[in-house]
Amino acid sequence: QVQLVESGGGLVQPGGSLRLSCQGSGSIFSRYAMAWYRQAPGKQREMVAQITPGGKRRYVDSVKGRFTISRDIAKNTVYLQMNSLQADDTAVYYCNGLNTETGTSLWGQGTQVTVSS
Repeated sequence: QVQLVESGGGLVQPGGSLRLSCQGSGSIFSRYAMAWYRQAPGKQREMVAQITPGGKRRYVDSVKGRFTISRDIAKNTVYLQMNSLQADDTAVYYCNGLNTETGTSLWGQGTQVTVSS
């Protein structure tokens, strides 16, 4: 069973940066579309960024130009570089892997990102 482990959350001031990491327990990028979701208190979980097995990236409009999703295949790790952070970015961020062959969805445990002065 593939597992996803996230790290890198924390408290940052508005305008600051954070990088989230999500490491898979096996070689997953050839079969899984990887994504970062977030869920703020009282709001629905939303996809923030996704990278497909072929390397195609997409972002929710609110983070375009500020967030970048990337991956290191050798390390089985996907990253979310977050720049120019705003208070509205405060949420629990979850790593997700979607098996494009079976439709199975995997989730990490979540990591808290708080943007506050």
